Amino acid sequence: MQQDRIEIHIDAPPKPALGQPCNGCGVCCLAEPCPVGMLISRRRKGACDALRWSVSEGCYRCGLLSAPQEVAPAWLWRMPWLRRPWLAWARRVIASGKGCDADFEVTSAP
Repeated sequence: MQQDRIEIHIDAPPKPALGQPCNGCGVCCLAEPCPVGMLISRRRKGACDALRWSVSEGCYRCGLLSAPQEVAPAWLWRMPWLRRPWLAWARRVIASGKGCDADFEVTSAP
């Protein structure tokens, strides 16, 4: 069994059980980007570049949903007619808040 190490914010909530509501723990996005995150991050492994820590909420949030002007591709802002459908597509693909789909076992480092 392969073990990868990810660093999680000390105040992040614990990972919920598979299928339980998302609580913003960030485990899924810190381990690997979703399909939209792959476009943003330009990679298939490692933390997603769109992931943002929310100090006010005390959890992780997808920057495409919480701060799209910071994370969305520059071309999107040059094509305003595409912005709304592209962000709607991203919201659907990300499925943030729909339920935990991170099939990972999380343990603390010694």
